[in-house]
Amino acid sequence: MKNLKYILFLFTTLLFISCEEVVDVDLNTAPPRLVVEASIDWIRGTDGQQQTVKLSRTRGYYDNAIPTVSGATVTITSNAGTVFNFVEEAGTGKYVCNNFQPAINQTYVLTVIDNGQTYTATEKMYAAPIITRTAQTDAGGFLGEDIEMRFYWNDFPDEDNYYLSRIDANVLPFPEYDVNNDEFFRGNEMFELFFDEDLVAGDSIDIKLFGISQQYHDYMNVLLEAAGGGGNPFSAVPVAARGNVINQTNNANYALGYFRVCEVGSLTYIVQ
Repeated sequence: MKNLKYILFLFTTLLFISCEEVVDVDLNTAPPRLVVEASIDWIRGTDGQQQTVKLSRTRGYYDNAIPTVSGATVTITSNAGTVFNFVEEAGTGKYVCNNFQPAINQTYVLTVIDNGQTYTATEKMYAAPIITRTAQTDAGGFLGEDIEMRFYWNDFPDEDNYYLSRIDANVLPFPEYDVNNDEFFRGNEMFELFFDEDLVAGDSIDIKLFGISQQYHDYMNVLLEAAGGGGNPFSAVPVAARGNVINQTNNANYALGYFRVCEVGSLTYIVQ
């Protein structure tokens, strides 16, 4: 019987070893495209003068390094005709402006010139509402067993409004995003909630609330759907999200990413 156990153990081990085989999948790699990360965020209470635009290129699935883009020309022009120059921090692909002038309801045009191609994007800066209050319950979540925090704001009346929220907490490996609109709440109080089974008293939750355009709301909706499936088993297959950056030289060589300009309300909440 003892020998039989050894034989069965050896047979099982050999079976698992024989099933382990490294398979190299030959994937098609598309030509690299410009990726534009141009998030001009005006945190309420700051002058908003320092802003950054990041440029990179798409990479192959098995590539580890993200190729940065150096030597590009990056400007943002207001509808008042003021041009803001973004200068690269050498070799980083980060283009920085230290004298940007944010203004609510101002329209801005981003221009990127890279490898003889000119890319542009246009966006309007929308106001962010003030976070008016917070509330906490210890019987939240799907099963009523988690700490749940809500933050509230009053929607701007007499206009269509779109919002992006971002939550940073030590229990999250990455920020948590959500988008919202006032279709059924125009002029009324609105809220977003956050809960996690690992939240405990003393944890810090950083909240940001952005006023955004409808176009950016729809863009983020597609990204969030692709990232998490939206919780809907009947949702459509995710597709590549095309942003608002247009190649004026060759439309077929489109860029990825988005140019946004937002006022941002922020709040830090300590779990009770």
